[in-house]
Formats: sequence, structure tokens, C-alpha cells
Amino acid sequence: MQRFVSSSSSSSSSSSPVVSSAKHLCGRILNNYNQIQGPIKRPCDVFINHRGTDTKRTIAGLLYHHLFRLRLNPFLDSKNMKPGDRLFDKIDTAIKHSRIGVAVFSPRYCESYFCLHELALIMESKKKVIPIFYDVKPSQLQVKDNGTRSTKELQRFAWALEEAKYTVGLTFDSLNGDWSEFLTMATDAVIKNLIEEEQELGNKGQSLCFLQDY
Repeated sequence: MQRFVSSSSSSSSSSSPVVSSAKHLCGRILNNYNQIQGPIKRPCDVFINHRGTDTKRTIAGLLYHHLFRLRLNPFLDSKNMKPGDRLFDKIDTAIKHSRIGVAVFSPRYCESYFCLHELALIMESKKKVIPIFYDVKPSQLQVKDNGTRSTKELQRFAWALEEAKYTVGLTFDSLNGDWSEFLTMATDAVIKNLIEEEQELGNKGQSLCFLQDY
């Protein structure tokens, strides 16, 4: 079973049906949410879990700006947090109220306690998650005991990582891949998962917007 989709395995499309209608769709999401919620702050649509030193200035940052321009409400710690914010409180709240997660795996991802903690929260909350394997293969991602983590934490992190690794996602080679094509693919995946999430909420009578004519 294929666990990921390579950007080099699909043809480039600058006029993807999903992306071409994304601005209209996301505008309706925002308008309907504002009508229902009034002055209450709109929750995070997409939480981007990533290793900042590896991807903040590249794939994670580019994806954040791409989604933001489509009027989605992505969360990226370097963009959404300010001096004085309590780190764990802010991030835990963002994950709790997010609609889906994007996990950007990079070569040094598993060295970060914060990355693994965020991933565990996403998986524990049963959010839909889109894995992105950036310059790394799923088999290369392993939680290692560096002597600073408890047995319980190691088990928690290993479980979350395995759950994410066996979720169909995207893979990208930064040296040979097409950045524009990949951002289109990643955005397609985010929009499609948001649509599915809205439809599931709609079936439960909890939908915040209407997608019947999408």
C-alpha cells in the first residue's frame, strides 16, 4: 500500500480545480462562520506541526502563506505567537480547536520534544492529519531515547509517530522537486480534507458552512 504521494509523480497543474475555487470556498467558510459566531474569534483551520530550524523558512512557511492568501486560518508558531504567550498553552489550545493538522516531517524532526508533543496531541485528539515527508523517508523517522524522556513519553511519541507514518501523505525532495507544483498539491490536500471535515460535521448537524454546490 502506498503511504505517500510524490510531487514528481503527478503532472503540474497551475489551474487545479480545487485551488481555482478555493478562494470562493474559503470566503464562504469565513462568512458563514462570522454570521454564526459573531465576535467570537475564529478557530484555527489548519495546525502546521513542523521542526522550525528545518522548515520554517522553506516548506512550512511557504505553505502557511499560501493557505493564508486563500483566506484560510493556518497556525504556525512563528507567525501566530507573540512575546509573552505561554508556549504550551497557546499551542495546545490551537491544536484543540484546529480542524485538521499538517505534520511536516524533516530529517531532524524526531530530535525535537515539542514536535513530538504536538504530533501526539494531534493524534490523541483524533484530528485528520496530512503527513508531509520533506527530504526524509517514513522509515527514517524513529523516536530515540536520549536519556531526557520518560518511558511513558517515549511510548506516547512512538505511537503518534507510527500513526502518522502509516497515514497517506505527500513527499518532497527539496533539491529535485517542483516547489510550485508541491504547494498546489499540499493545498489541494488541505482543502479536500477541510471539505470532508465540514461534510462530516454537517451530517451531525454541526456544519459551519454549506458545501452542497461545491
